[in-house]
Amino acid sequence: MTTPSLLLLLADGRFPAGAHAHSGGLEAAVAAGRVTDLASLEAFLAGRLATAGLVGAAFAAAAHRAAEVPARCAGRSEVLARLDAELDARTAAPALRVVSRRQGRALLRAGRAIWPDAPFADLPATPVGAHQPLVLGLLCAAAGLSRVETATIAAYGTLTGAASAGVRLLGLDPYQVQALLVGLADACDGTAADAARAADDPPERMPAAAAPLADIHAEIHATWEVRLFAS
Repeated sequence: MTTPSLLLLLADGRFPAGAHAHSGGLEAAVAAGRVTDLASLEAFLAGRLATAGLVGAAFAAAAHRAAEVPARCAGRSEVLARLDAELDARTAAPALRVVSRRQGRALLRAGRAIWPDAPFADLPATPVGAHQPLVLGLLCAAAGLSRVETATIAAYGTLTGAASAGVRLLGLDPYQVQALLVGLADACDGTAADAARAADDPPERMPAAAAPLADIHAEIHATWEVRLFAS
């Protein structure tokens, strides 16, 4: 399989990592009346890309960079542990930390089945698993993708999951939603490029863009007994 095909494979929402079960916070935003139509969905996606998209893409690219360290060299596990701790610190809502680690576990199961030689053993050995962006970075490195491609997949994923959820939650025209994603393509590429550059910084200096309202929504959403999406 060629590298472009692998990029498409890992960016595909049908990749068996459970992404389809998450709305990226949109379900709670819809319930709160903050997203009601195509225009407000576009604003929601743009905000998500600038915050969770940038941070997640930067940490995925940084994990990819850690995977480039030769196996015989010490320090890879320490770098990944620092990245995991720093990403945890940037995820203020406990509910979102749980979601990120659950998605990381799901992605790790797929990754181990497809690329068993990837350095997954260097991920932090926590009971709840590593954060999803770190697993994604190692997975993309094992697939032979570049750091920019890794960041692009991460940034793209923050858009498509919520966009797809918008069709289901609001009954929006799927063609118009896809046109909306086309309109955000340049912003997605720009975010990925910024994230790939940020991967060269020490973990403590990496992007920390936050969305406090999204954190509040995530905590409220986690208390619902009935919901369509896991997050």
